[in-house]
Amino acid sequence: MRRIISSLDIGTNSIKLVVGEFQKDKLNILSCVNVPSQGIKNGYIVNRESAEFALQEAFFKSEEILGMQIKETLVNVPSYGLSCFISNGSVNINNADKSINHKHLIKAMQNSVYGKIDNNKELVSIMPAKFFLNDDKQVSSPINMVANKLTVSDVAVVIPKKNVENIVNCIEKLNIKVTDVCINPLCDFYEFKTDDMKKVVGVIVNIGHTKTEVSIFNKGILTASEIIDIGAINIDNDLAYIFKISKDTAKDIKEKLVVGDIKRASPSEFIIVTDSNEEDIKITGYDASAIAISRINEILNLVKKQISLLTKKEISYIIVTGGISKLKGFNTLLTNCLGNLAKVGMVEEIGARYNKYSVAVGMLKYYNSRLNLRNVNFSIFSEDEEDEFGGKNKRINVSDSSLLGKVFGYFFDN
Repeated sequence: MRRIISSLDIGTNSIKLVVGEFQKDKLNILSCVNVPSQGIKNGYIVNRESAEFALQEAFFKSEEILGMQIKETLVNVPSYGLSCFISNGSVNINNADKSINHKHLIKAMQNSVYGKIDNNKELVSIMPAKFFLNDDKQVSSPINMVANKLTVSDVAVVIPKKNVENIVNCIEKLNIKVTDVCINPLCDFYEFKTDDMKKVVGVIVNIGHTKTEVSIFNKGILTASEIIDIGAINIDNDLAYIFKISKDTAKDIKEKLVVGDIKRASPSEFIIVTDSNEEDIKITGYDASAIAISRINEILNLVKKQISLLTKKEISYIIVTGGISKLKGFNTLLTNCLGNLAKVGMVEEIGARYNKYSVAVGMLKYYNSRLNLRNVNFSIFSEDEEDEFGGKNKRINVSDSSLLGKVFGYFFDN
């Protein structure tokens, strides 16, 4: 079964658009584009005209790589105000052989949330946790089993409706259909998940440009998530303030000189820049790294505190991602602050091997798992377009340069 899916990760600093193809659940990246954000803050559209320009640039570059027009995409939405609740739903099995199929499963999940979503909330995910046959027999997968009744116990994830409307309305104004919406914690989990992670309690941390998201997963189910309003931009601000330089210059210094282990920082490696007094100053790798490390330690300590507030359960893993996690020596900081359970999550897909793509690539995997749950096929291209696309023999290329019904759709539509 071949599926071609597009995902759009809208961030304050950059917009990532990734198109991937699944064949037997194996993902191949077809295009991967990263463009600077405009008119976006913390995932919200704050300047519609500027945001539309940046989004159009991302789609144009991706379409240039693919040689095909992208008419629809998945998109991430802000998870501010996220909440989770446990629910149960049942369905009677009325077909002649009493065999449970995917439609029964989806109907039971639909029943589990029916009438339980506030008018100002949007449902973004239903994660099945347990299945019961005839109210008493628990099974891991009910498909093709025989029963009179199927009951599902699941966790529903909701966010404020404004989080979805703000993004979706902007994208649809560009005549691009929003296939579905997703939140960063689920995307990151699906990018890094292993079979072992589905058996224990763990943490996913994404250090973004302006915010850091800390999410708790219990046996692969999202149970809690919070946002800390601090991120990589704070490192830029610190460097800019201390050295009296522009934020663009500070960002350049961070990318060229800063390392996460002070023992690896070089006093002899330096950059000469012009400060706000129009004087040339020398900034060494050691000095820049010392400033950055201080801020990163603060972020990681806030993460540690947030974890203890979100769960009292024993933690079996902590995965940290986000662009800053690629910093040389970052693992040293991570271990010193969060212990040996913590590690950097690495995006391994060819064509998107950079941690800033964890959300966009994970979004593809998350949606593919939802399609498997429904047992349906999907592609952003028509059959004729797929045939044309296949004939182009494209190589992987990377460029650097009611809404509730929509969310319900991929679960419940026949």
